[in-house]
Order: sequence, then C-alpha cells, then structure tokens
Amino acid sequence: MKFAVMALSSGKARTGVLQLGNCPSPMETPALLLSTRKGLPHFISPDLLPTLPSPDSHLLQVSPVHFWEGLSPKVMSNTGGLHQLVGLPDHCFAAVPRDSIQSLPEHSGTNKLGATFETRCGRFLIKPVDFVGMISAMRPNIWATLADETPAWVSEKRNRTSVDRTVRWLDECIALSSAKDQAGGAVFGSIVGGTDVEERERCAQEAAMRNVSGYYIGGFGLGEGMDERPALLNAVTDNLQEEKPRLVCGLGLPEEVLQGVAAGIDLFDSEYIYHLTIGGLALTFPPGGVEINASYFHPSSAGSDQTKINLRATIYRKDTSPIVENCSCYTCQNHTKAYINHLLNVHEMLAQILLEIHNTHHYLTFFKSMREAIKAGEFEQFRRKFIESRHESDQEHLSEVAACV
Repeated sequence: MKFAVMALSSGKARTGVLQLGNCPSPMETPALLLSTRKGLPHFISPDLLPTLPSPDSHLLQVSPVHFWEGLSPKVMSNTGGLHQLVGLPDHCFAAVPRDSIQSLPEHSGTNKLGATFETRCGRFLIKPVDFVGMISAMRPNIWATLADETPAWVSEKRNRTSVDRTVRWLDECIALSSAKDQAGGAVFGSIVGGTDVEERERCAQEAAMRNVSGYYIGGFGLGEGMDERPALLNAVTDNLQEEKPRLVCGLGLPEEVLQGVAAGIDLFDSEYIYHLTIGGLALTFPPGGVEINASYFHPSSAGSDQTKINLRATIYRKDTSPIVENCSCYTCQNHTKAYINHLLNVHEMLAQILLEIHNTHHYLTFFKSMREAIKAGEFEQFRRKFIESRHESDQEHLSEVAACV
C-alpha cells in the first residue's frame, strides 16, 4: 500500500492518493468504502459493479466476522483468498471487524480474551489469534486490528479498560501477523476511547508508536452526540502521523462525513446507503450542496424530505421521470420512479438493486465534490454552504407539511 497527501484545505481537510495492489489505478481520498456482506455488495451483483464510477467504487469493506460461521480459514486460503472466492480480482478489500450493519460490537460480552460481536447468527467471541488466522486466509489489502468498541454511556472505568485491551490486542495482532507468512495487507492500528477526550488521545498516541500502515478510528456511531464528535475526532487525528491514512466507521450522514473530513479522516464506511436502500429511499440532494435546483426535490408526506425521496409513496405511481434529472447512474438512465415504485410495492428485489446503484453513485459524487473543494482550498465554505442549504430545505419541507395539516 502507498499513500500520499496531495492537498490541504483550511483546517485539517485533505485529499490524498491511495495505491493498492489490486486496483487498476490509484484512488483519491476522502473516499467511500462500499459496504458488503461476505465480500459482495448487498444488492449490486458483480456484473453491475462496472456501472459505478471507477476507480472510486473499487474499494470494498468486509467484516471477517461474516465468515465465522461458514467457510473455514483453511478452505478460504485454499481458494486463493477473498478476491478469488468472490471473483473480484480487480477490487480492493478493507477488513474491519465491525460493519455497523450485521456485526455490531457488544461491549457487555467482551472480556480480556477477545471482542464480542452481535450478529444474525448470534454472539461470537473473537480472540486475536483466531482473528489474525481469518485475516491470513482472506488476504485483504487493508485490515484493522481487533478493538474493544464501547457505546457512549459506559463508565469511565469500562472505557479505560477498552483502551487497555485495544492496545494489547494491537500488539498481539501485529506479532501474530508477522509470524504468519501470508497475513499480508496493510495493518491499520485500532483506536478507541468512547466519549473521553483524554482516553482518545492516549489510545491514538499508543497506536502512533506502533509499526502500522494506517489507523482505524472506532467507537463512533454508538451514541455520541454530533456536538461532541469534533473534539473527539481532533483528539485522535492531532496525535497521528499525517502521512498515514485514517479510516472511520459510524459516520454515515453527509453532515457526519463532513465532520470527519474536517478532522482529517480519509476513508469512510457506507452503512448510510444500505439503510436508505432498505427503506425504499433515494438520495436527491445536490452532491455539491450549494445550488438548489427544484428539479431535485419531490417532497411528499410519506417519509420524504428535501434530501431524499420515499419511492414507496403513491405520489410516484405514475411519475415517469428518473430519480434525479441529469444523473448519469444506470438506474436514472434506464428506469423511472414509477417503475421502482411498482417494484417496491410488489416486493421485487430488483427495487433494492436499482436503489443501491443510484444511492451509491450519488454518494460517490458527493465525495468527489468534497475532494474538488479541498483542492480549491474552499472546503470550509463548501461545508458551511452545504449544511446551510440542508437546513434551509428542511425548514421549507416542515413549512409545506404544516400547511398541508
């Protein structure tokens, strides 16, 4: 793995170039990691992946916990690793234990032996030696060490313990990966600390002293408030080497991503897209967030607002326009709101496929707009105008709803 910071805007926002072995060309950061289940996107089949912007869509996030009850590490290793198993040799995988959708950290079951995760198959206690064994079989391009992630409401003592365990497991994972011939991939040291700024700083300082290729910042999206998040993010990034990439999970909303970028984060997960797609929602906000065009918005009283639309609503039953005018995604170029409304109401899985294609394409465009703003040295202006426009559209939507009532 090679990473280089290319441009800095006011504050800590930065763009970079990430080069990974399997990808056909370097990827610019800040970047979005596409969420997967056992290595494949939730609804987009491999033959439709090329319809997404390249190389932005070539970085996939996978949780090793998904394979805990299924293929053994030996079988996966014999197939040539995860890339060969799922048939995506030209894509890159970032393995993170938590995926915010199907393998959530469960702090009450975690102990000194390993971290516990709540999954659809029950709870699993993952020990460092078993975790590194699975990583060795999967051979991802990037992998984060095991972490004890805790929600915002735990006690100070429990929070302190989580940092101690995470640092200890960091050392164990590094030692175990060095002992295995094919552990491979760039190691990202995990950083936790809950809502305690001092513990966040302590964990970041410990991780910065280790021989790792980057950093995984965990413990977000577990109950902390948006107002307290900037201080927590800055407490971490202020203590990390600038030349190494940073990955975070749990920041999904556009406003949350902007907070992360402002703190100097490079890689983000995409759970937000999954939840939108499952709910039958399609993103419609202008990715640049500045020029508000009325053609983007189709408000209704059925769960839509000025940033997304609910395509289950009856208002779209006869709407023959695309989700977003002038959108270049496969869905908008080939299908209408009325068709997707029909698919949703008859419970056809094609609805989720088309929605995930559009939502992923739309969000990747949002990330591209952020990168362009950073390169122009205008990220803070971009961020401010984006949030202001979102608030203005929310107020307009509330006024329309009140008028209807």
